[in-house]
Amino acid sequence: MSDIKPYKENSGAVAARPVNIDGKGLNGFLLDWYRSEPRGVVAKPQRQVLAEFFTSMLVLSAQFKYKPSIGTENYLYLDGSDWLLSLIAPHQWSDERREGFVGTCVLQRDMTWTIEPSDNLKQASPVSDAVGRFYDAFADTLDTDLTLEEILPFYVGRMPYYQRLYANALSRSIRAAVTLGDQRELRSKDWQRILPRRDFMRLNGASG
Repeated sequence: MSDIKPYKENSGAVAARPVNIDGKGLNGFLLDWYRSEPRGVVAKPQRQVLAEFFTSMLVLSAQFKYKPSIGTENYLYLDGSDWLLSLIAPHQWSDERREGFVGTCVLQRDMTWTIEPSDNLKQASPVSDAVGRFYDAFADTLDTDLTLEEILPFYVGRMPYYQRLYANALSRSIRAAVTLGDQRELRSKDWQRILPRRDFMRLNGASG
């Protein structure tokens, strides 16, 4: 599992949005950029922002080599010490793979991810332990005087292409949400203070 660290390499600058609003005539990266534009972003309670940031980063830390689609069910697994995102459901795989099942993940229109937790997270298990460690690393990321926008993963060169693309889309989404919610000037430490205790963090969202 990769550690989460503040993304100090971020400049906050992103590529220009394609002018063609229909997406026609775009190729390669520009087409992917257009299709990953966050849509329907709204202001959200702080705990919901944090929950979506956490779950999305957990999903985007996984290995996958396909382009996720909005509304499609994906399945997150713990594979040894790594995370794996797949379109293959647990019942289609072996008992060993099912034991590593974390939950069902869905990409939303605003480019955040939700996770419906599996039963493996409702009891002590290697899966719940691994998610707990990831949560601790996420909490440590917020221990800074930088704003939330300044630690968002707008560009992380070490990430594979699709993970990097959707991490940037996530960053654009969260930036828009905190701007709409008048939360942009809050320090990451201010966000950290309202994090639920690990035992009560719900993967599929949190209310304010």
